[in-house]
Amino acid sequence: MTYIEFLFWLAIFLILYSYLLYPVVLYSFSRAFSKREQVKKNVITEDNELPAVSVVISAYNEESCIGERIENLLSLDYPHEKIQFFIASDGSSDKTDCIISSFRDPRLCVFCFEENRGKINVLNDLLERVKSDITVFSDANTMFATDAVLNLVSPFENVKVGAVCGELNLVDAFSGDNKDGIYWKYEQFLKKHESKIDALLGANGGIYAIRTSLYEPLPDNTIIDDFCIVMNVAKRKYQIIYNKEALATEEIAPTLKEEAGRRIRIGAGNYQSLSRLTWLLNPRYKWRWFSYLSHKVIRWFVPHLMIVTLLLNIVLLWHTDYLYTVMLFGQLAFYSFWMLGELRIFKNVPIVGNIISLITFFVSMNISLFRGYIKFLSSNLSATWQRTSR
Repeated sequence: MTYIEFLFWLAIFLILYSYLLYPVVLYSFSRAFSKREQVKKNVITEDNELPAVSVVISAYNEESCIGERIENLLSLDYPHEKIQFFIASDGSSDKTDCIISSFRDPRLCVFCFEENRGKINVLNDLLERVKSDITVFSDANTMFATDAVLNLVSPFENVKVGAVCGELNLVDAFSGDNKDGIYWKYEQFLKKHESKIDALLGANGGIYAIRTSLYEPLPDNTIIDDFCIVMNVAKRKYQIIYNKEALATEEIAPTLKEEAGRRIRIGAGNYQSLSRLTWLLNPRYKWRWFSYLSHKVIRWFVPHLMIVTLLLNIVLLWHTDYLYTVMLFGQLAFYSFWMLGELRIFKNVPIVGNIISLITFFVSMNISLFRGYIKFLSSNLSATWQRTSR
């Protein structure tokens, strides 16, 4: 085997490993090595046993949903004397300030900042004001189930737990239908089994909680704040738990263009996180190191590996083995399906349409990720808002 052939097959293996083999390996490990103390559910039955909680939300131009969101928070099933809501408008230019200021409830702490500084800067400010044991992070367009906070705080009865991630379900803004596609269910599967071996990475930004004392202020240009906040908790050797009973719903982006823009920004944030969380690349973090490499790092470089695979395949056409000709035709067919998916020609054909949709999603996601990589390399990243329309 030549050096070029080795690189070609290695690139293919890494792509397949990150998306297909890793879930199988993870499931096997979680069955064999799951931490027994995490399997046992801690149920707090008395109000006087519940910890003090603060829910923090940073909003920017959210007039379409912030009123409903505050009403959702005020209806939560949690003792009134033990919960506060910190709602901040980050220099909004619409009616967000007026709406949040119109509510009169002693549990509400409202802040209307004049300057738009970005979400992480607002969170850093709010956490300086939080005095409760537990802080719950959420977004303006996320809606909690009435018992969501109860389920989020329950695992904290275990002193080894530093953060808890809830389950976020995506819904279509117009139909109200649940849009938990294959990829989102796949991600929830990974979170569940990573949690079992104390290898959970980050959290669903719309619903997660940490011990307030473990919060570390982040740099003012941090993009993926939820991932970095929770990983800082993990660095201090606390467990990160995934509790699927802590439920929330969130609207998906209304257009493919809006969704692509969101993914490009997240992609840039991924590479930013990689450059900052170098400690996670140390094998001394055991299972979390394993999941970080497998679930995050390799996957973040899948678009690069896809380009390498295609280019090396073209080079290998001069090889005497016809296998590489077949492989190239296979790749070309794969990207042809992506183009058909973009044109939505087979969207109403049940089986074929679903396969093409999955391929289209995969390729489009990696294109956005690669564009995020270019953005990371070519510009000074800013945490100021690039709001998704809703």
